[in-house]
Amino acid sequence: MNIGEISYTNIIPLYFYLDRERLKGNGVTITEAVPSRINRLMEEKKVDIGGISSFSFGKNAAHYNLIPDMSVSAFGKVNSIFLFSKFPLEELGGKKIALTSSSETSVALLKIIMQKFYRIEPSFQVEQPHFEKMMEQFDACLLIGDDAISSKRKNRHYHVYDLGEIWYKETGLPMIFAVMAYRKELEKENRGLLAYVAQSMTESKERCLRENFAPLVERVVIEHGGTVSFWESYFTGLNYGFDGEHEKGLSLYFQLAKECGLLQTIPSILKFSYK
Repeated sequence: MNIGEISYTNIIPLYFYLDRERLKGNGVTITEAVPSRINRLMEEKKVDIGGISSFSFGKNAAHYNLIPDMSVSAFGKVNSIFLFSKFPLEELGGKKIALTSSSETSVALLKIIMQKFYRIEPSFQVEQPHFEKMMEQFDACLLIGDDAISSKRKNRHYHVYDLGEIWYKETGLPMIFAVMAYRKELEKENRGLLAYVAQSMTESKERCLRENFAPLVERVVIEHGGTVSFWESYFTGLNYGFDGEHEKGLSLYFQLAKECGLLQTIPSILKFSYK
């Protein structure tokens, strides 16, 4: 079994306390990469279970199920998915926007926001995430994860929009950026190990919450810089559950993505029962 691990700080609580040596002893490998690569490896059956973008789940829901009560979501500001713009957002119609190549969910979310909420039509182009180069060549750029966080620290000149905040303001529902999904055939091929991995991720998340993320924040400050207070605020501002409100938010996201021509169908949201 190969686990996909998104190489961004926002999803660390789901992996932080995994017993990696025990997993290795059970023949489990872990592949770390940006969201778009984990998405692709899942589609190619090179990753069996992992944190993937909600949009990727929507495209592949016929082949995937979800581990229950697990996501990377926000009821408002997400603080790591930003549109940087030389113009107010409502003036971006006809302007050029660079989209990070690291994301699918946030790219689709920005297109939904522009088309459904602001009724404007910019032009979009996917680029490697590089704040300075993007803003030299484009009117605005979308960055996610640690790229977005570090760019916001450096930004002094541009309008900055948090896509989680816009979504929540317009819908009153959480935005689900990533889910923990697995390929359906695992339920027959390796159900016991799937159940162990799912339970381990749940326990990691719950322990991080009990500790108010303190040990996690200590490590992140060392590895990524920033202050303890920033990272404490960042992690406590995110939501890692998946209940009825999350399902409503994700279903609405899929519905609007279909209306915008980004998805062909509205997928069913099915979860694994491993207890």
